[in-house]
Formats: sequence, C-alpha cells, structure tokens
Amino acid sequence: MRTTKSNTRTTVATTNSIEAGAASHIVLTFDDNRLASQLFGQYGQNLALIERRLGTAADQRGNQVTLEGSRDAVEQARRVLDGLYERLKRGDEVTSGDVEGAIRLAISQGSLFDYDSAAARPSFDEINLRKRLVRARTAAQDAYIHALRRHELVFGTGPAGTGKTWLAVAHAVLLFERKDVDRIVLSRPAVEAGERLGFLPGDMREKVDPYLRPIYDALYDLMDARIVERALQAGEIEIAPLAFMRGRTLSNAVVILDEAQNTTSMQMKMFLTRLGENSRMIVTGDPSQVDLPNGQISGLAEATRLLAGVGGIGHVTFTAQDVIRHELVGRIVEAYDQAALAAVRDRKP
Repeated sequence: MRTTKSNTRTTVATTNSIEAGAASHIVLTFDDNRLASQLFGQYGQNLALIERRLGTAADQRGNQVTLEGSRDAVEQARRVLDGLYERLKRGDEVTSGDVEGAIRLAISQGSLFDYDSAAARPSFDEINLRKRLVRARTAAQDAYIHALRRHELVFGTGPAGTGKTWLAVAHAVLLFERKDVDRIVLSRPAVEAGERLGFLPGDMREKVDPYLRPIYDALYDLMDARIVERALQAGEIEIAPLAFMRGRTLSNAVVILDEAQNTTSMQMKMFLTRLGENSRMIVTGDPSQVDLPNGQISGLAEATRLLAGVGGIGHVTFTAQDVIRHELVGRIVEAYDQAALAAVRDRKP
C-alpha cells in the first residue's frame, strides 16, 4: 500500500499485480467537498461517463471515489479526475463535454507503461475568446486547431457532429477579436434552391438564413449577441452565398465555406481563387453526404485530392470516433460507414 499526499487530494492505491491488465483498486480523496461534488457531476453522471468509456467501476462516498478495474483503465480514470479537478480549482466550469474530452486525452496518451508524465499535456489545445474558452475534445480537434493556426487554407472533412464548423467559427472569431482581420465572410452552397435564390422572400440575409443556420448558431454561441448584430449591420460579418462570390477578391478576412461537399468542381475552384492578401480560408464538409445530382463530382473531394501536399494548405480528417454531439451519434455514423464498406465489398467481383 502507498499513500501520496498533495495540496489537492490524497490517494490511496492498492495494486494486485504489475501487469497492465491486472485488477487495480484506487481511492481518491479530494480536499474541497464543493468542487468534488461538481467533479463527480449531478447524481454522479460524470463518474458514470468515465465508467462507460474506460471500463472502470467508480463508487462515490462524499468527497471520495473508489476506482476499480484494469490497471491501465484505473490509471487513465485517475488522470481524468485529476485534470478535471485542477480545472475546477482554477475556476473553470466542467461540462459532460469536458469530461469526454479529458477521457479522450487520457486514452490518446496511452497506457500506464507508455505514459510519460513529463511530456504529457494537461489538456488538448484551446481557443480563448472573450465570451468563453473553447477547448478541443478529441485528438482530431486538437490537430484541427493547430492546422488553423499554421495554415492559410484548411480543409476539415468528416461526419456531422465532430465540431468542424464550430471550431472554424471559433478560430474566425478569435482572429476578428484580435483585429488580425477586418471581417468574417460566411458562405454555403444552397443546393436545394439550385443556387438561384431570387425567388425566396426577403433580403439577401433572409434568403440564405436557412442554409447558414448552423454557422449563425455558432456565432451567437461564441460572441455576444449585440456584437454579432452590430457586426452584421456594419458588414464586418458578411453572408455571401456561394453563387455570388464570383469576381470578388477577399482581403483581410476569414472566409468559411461550410457544407463544401455540395460544391461542384468549378464552384470550388472559383471559391478557392477568391483568397486575397492577409486572408484565411476554412473549408468544411462531409464527403459521405453529397447532395449533388448523380454523376456530378464533389468539388470538396476533388480539391482535397488535387491539393494534397501543397504548401500552406492543411487538411484534417475527422472520423466517427471524433463525434461529440452524443454517444449514439458516433455509433450511428460508424454503422452507416460499415454498411457502405460492406456494399463496396459486395460489388467487387
């Protein structure tokens, strides 16, 4: 038995074997009862999530929690709880999404024997906005934030619910708040309307609102509503339907093209060549959900293929494992992916 004391917690651990898969039993005692209650979650929901994701048993009693399971799983659960507790001590909020992110970080850092505490990062990368702190919750999101910082053009591709658009808007808001750019330009192909928006009622913003609703939601989530409205009125945040982008040069701006899988080859080429001085472009889409007419090549698929390896361009691919909306969404995406692979195999002679 070994007892370790620190200013944040007391840990008592009993290990039956040095093998990674052997059973392990650890008791963690957190010194602040109020923070411990927030850490465990209402009705222990955070502990329940740790149990499901890491395969451990977590028994809560007051400000103590007993973890049981394989040695690797228990060690990862301990790192998750330690990291989240430190976050609470700094005054940060801990949501179920933060718990999921901490779990994914612990998994990505490897097993007990691979884990290097000196080289380990306390959390995934983050975007610090005036309204809120945005922290990556998966390794792919972490790589995405790095790519957004390093490259002038970034493609983010993968299934729905992986945070592609939300993080793109967060990065755009960061550059806008720091005055690195003068404006944010939002664009999305309106496939259902055939890019002919004139018959829809209202002004240009009202015509394209239905297609840009996810980006609007992200803007209002990441910025004060009054600032968003003022920026929209001043043209600092601009809604630019893809059909009306031709002939423009976009300088000193962050330009986001969402749902890019529904662009044609010519539309994508037209969009990418709008990049002007001191501008950034972020292109997001899900290659598995193309709504173009049969036989028409997706501009997103073609662009990522043609521009692979070109300097100054980043491409981050998300998978079903990166879905953060709900546990079931990831399983649904994976089931569809497996069905698509099976269909391809069946068609082969």
